[in-house]
Amino acid sequence: MKDKSIAKVYASTFIEIGKESNVDVAKELISLTEVINSSNDLENVLFLDVFTNEEKRDVFNVVAEKISLSKILVSAINYLINEKRIALLPLITKEVIVIDDESKGFLKGTIEGREDSISDEYKNKLVAVIKKELNNIEPVLEYVKNDEITAGYKVTVGDLQVDATIDNQLRSFRDSVLGK
Repeated sequence: MKDKSIAKVYASTFIEIGKESNVDVAKELISLTEVINSSNDLENVLFLDVFTNEEKRDVFNVVAEKISLSKILVSAINYLINEKRIALLPLITKEVIVIDDESKGFLKGTIEGREDSISDEYKNKLVAVIKKELNNIEPVLEYVKNDEITAGYKVTVGDLQVDATIDNQLRSFRDSVLGK
């Protein structure tokens, strides 16, 4: 939880610096994440402690140049490397995307259920409930099949989670009976 709070602070800072410099930080971080995810070696260099900060910076700077990252983002990520906080980059990226989506008036989230797909009727009902909870910010929800759910749906958008599954109801019932 502490890391998530720290990541939110960094994300807000990255967004503000990006705005001041006219840089789309979210877009650049998505590009960087795609490159990192496509190479286990790059991921290992950046996130394992067996490499020195200097080695991490050298490799990152080469990658940043190849994918044309802005100087402001390169400086920010080098700062994370220097402060031994580069491990927070995935969380920071996630938070930057959430902030960026909110500023555009929508949030991405997932609906999890046991079925292969969800009917438009149920999806629209869930979207309406979530939209009300988010003060009329439009959620963009993707359906994901989850075999661990017995029945019902679980919706996650940012920090908000609505769990309308039978499993959750049974857990709550059990806890109330057992006095937990």
